[in-house]
Amino acid sequence: MNGNRYHEEEAAPLLAGDSLNDDSQTNGDLKPTSSLSREPSIKQRLLSLWRWARNNVRILALVALLSGGLIAMVVFIGLHRTPVPEQPTDTICLTPACVIAAAGILENMSPNHHSIDPCEDFSNYVCGGWEQKHDLRPDQDSVSSGSVMYESSQQTLRHLLESPYSETAAAETSNESSDRAIFNKIQSAYDACMDEKTIQHRGSGPLLEVLRKIGEYFPVDSGAFSALSNQHQQGVFSEGNHLTKTIAYLASIGVDALVAFGVDADEKNPDSVVLSMSALSRPGLPSKEYYQDKDVVKSYANTIGQVLEGLLREAQPHEKSANEDRTMFECNEELVKAVVQLESDLAYASPKEEDAEDVTKYYNPRSLSEVRSILPQLSLPHLLSTLAPSGFVPHKIIVASPSYLEAVSQQLEKAAPETLRAYLVWKTVQAYVDEVEDDAVVPLKRFNKELQGKDPDSSEERWRTCVRAADRGLGWILSKFFVEEAFSREAKEFGDQIIYDIKDQFVEKLRGAKWMSPEVRDVAVEKVHQIVQKIGYPTKSPDVLDPEAIRRYYSGVHVTNATYFGNALAIAQFKSHREWSKLGKPTNRDEWLMTAVTVNAYYNPPGNEIVFPAGIMQPPIFYDPSLPPYISYGPFGSISGHELTHAFDSNGRHYDQNGNYTDWWDDQTVDAFKAKEQCFVDQYSNFTILDPQGQELHVNGRLTLGENIADAGGLSAAYHAWKKIEEKEPSQLLPGLQHFTKEQMFFITYPSLFCGKARQERAVFLIHKDPHSPSWARILGTVANSGEFREAFNCPKKEPTCKIW
Repeated sequence: MNGNRYHEEEAAPLLAGDSLNDDSQTNGDLKPTSSLSREPSIKQRLLSLWRWARNNVRILALVALLSGGLIAMVVFIGLHRTPVPEQPTDTICLTPACVIAAAGILENMSPNHHSIDPCEDFSNYVCGGWEQKHDLRPDQDSVSSGSVMYESSQQTLRHLLESPYSETAAAETSNESSDRAIFNKIQSAYDACMDEKTIQHRGSGPLLEVLRKIGEYFPVDSGAFSALSNQHQQGVFSEGNHLTKTIAYLASIGVDALVAFGVDADEKNPDSVVLSMSALSRPGLPSKEYYQDKDVVKSYANTIGQVLEGLLREAQPHEKSANEDRTMFECNEELVKAVVQLESDLAYASPKEEDAEDVTKYYNPRSLSEVRSILPQLSLPHLLSTLAPSGFVPHKIIVASPSYLEAVSQQLEKAAPETLRAYLVWKTVQAYVDEVEDDAVVPLKRFNKELQGKDPDSSEERWRTCVRAADRGLGWILSKFFVEEAFSREAKEFGDQIIYDIKDQFVEKLRGAKWMSPEVRDVAVEKVHQIVQKIGYPTKSPDVLDPEAIRRYYSGVHVTNATYFGNALAIAQFKSHREWSKLGKPTNRDEWLMTAVTVNAYYNPPGNEIVFPAGIMQPPIFYDPSLPPYISYGPFGSISGHELTHAFDSNGRHYDQNGNYTDWWDDQTVDAFKAKEQCFVDQYSNFTILDPQGQELHVNGRLTLGENIADAGGLSAAYHAWKKIEEKEPSQLLPGLQHFTKEQMFFITYPSLFCGKARQERAVFLIHKDPHSPSWARILGTVANSGEFREAFNCPKKEPTCKIW
């Protein structure tokens, strides 16, 4: 199954979900196991510095210049209207770590920053150099600071996966046999992915086996709903429903078709688990808007026809199944047109993206009988008996969009069985195309790349694909070895402290929010105190540092070094089974939605938790505590504040201190909040991009509202948390940057994660689908909403444009 849609509605990630690696209740007092605590902090710092230096040769050259003659370095002046007197040299940090950090900041800034007004174009001011340095590879549709961080981590992981099991690790682990077992498992999966010769030799064969199963479950000659002719009179759903059997099979291998199923905490009762049904997050083309482009639709239809015909050619040598294969894959223009029309109709019936993100719109509990009446063609009892734990009967099902299910039913009433089966086949091909190397699927791969603005003939280095596949499939194994290599106890403790400081400042903000009623304010303060913070990696479900716990976690997955497609199928079945098996059980609050390798973070409203994987706690976002605090409080502190602010944004405010979706705000407070949030909607709706045809597209200020509120609140809370630290113990300046005030340095380091660039095609996709504003707009909008920023840079206007927290 694929519960990503439901997870995204609940959890508020910092970055777009597909911009970096794909995947995804302890308290704040996690204790590292002995295998982690044995890693000295200096070793962690040196490893981190070495990985960074290895990938930044230009910066090393600058470091040499800094180390050899810091006093003679370029003097940066004119960065603010009132120059700051040069600081005495004893207030400048000259350690190697400070020199490297300073070099990175300087290289990111525009070479012409002295001629840029930071009050007008802060994005170019702090990221202009970064953009000049980072070009898009032909296989990339975008690049950002976060993706560069992930690629640095990928290099570390590649080295681990391509090396023999470490005898040093064997000596240090508490359970060598389990440690070797999980290492061998993930290395086998990686090796199978890297074995392109075998993958190419097998071609589309493994995919055809899956598609033939669809033919077995959905025999067209007997009709799609042959056993349901008397369903309305009988009031029951027969187990002979071919559509239901096929949907159940596809759900078991991670393919969504017609409807997306999800299993997660019930937002009205977060200690219990509930089944959800929603529209597909990707109907076929990336979003409904793409079906309005006639050229795109024509190219898409041609692609479907080419792929199905190619699969037919591949399937025909098997004489036994030749006739069946011909009915499965042989297509004509009318059939392809019907499949595209079905997709298009379903896409237009799906809710707006902003409604799909709004709990007040998507939380629609229905009984099993009510769902039956909305979508009678799908036998939910049979589907549950196939996928859910034995005997499970749902008390309610969350229907994210009842009107969408009604539209699905209407489409099923009029669709020909041949169209439905071709549609189901096509959904499966789309889901597994990246696991196949065969001429038959090349048209789809080329089409996908063209749609993203990539070179259609490009391909990323295979090892990158395989590291990402390892993280997506066996992520907790990969997380274990990454954490031991690149994350320290000191880093976790420092991250915890920053978040505690942010919490304190947010409590002060709440107490000063006079537009809230006293009663609401008191509950809000309690909500902050009860937020669970998870740092680095999980210690339960599974305990990432316990090899035996990880071995047990993945004991149901069988992988080999010779069957890449088979491994992908086995992992998908494992994940589906694990998700469906949660039904009827209490919510597991110890689970994480992201692996430790992930360069991202999130707030989960029903869990009232903020989560920061180790992957994001790396330079240039997070630094060793020995460096001046503003270079960690600026980027990581604002990220922490961002996630915390999600608890009080346009969606998070609907959840109380226990994670219950409930109306705990009175009318007076709600009215005041809505007036303030409208300012953000209007502000961000004025940002625009150009599509490939040169037409302006406006940012959707309503879709991006929650993230924009979180950006503003997070930056402000982080700034005041840092100022409190600075007042107690003044920090040093960085070499080459001593003509900035520390306040300015805080803001200069803040956008470290948001420097980036994207192809126009990618930017258009994000405008339609992503609840985050474009990275440059996030920077410009957030600093415009910061009175502290405008004071620091002596901007003419001191008041923020919009403010809630």
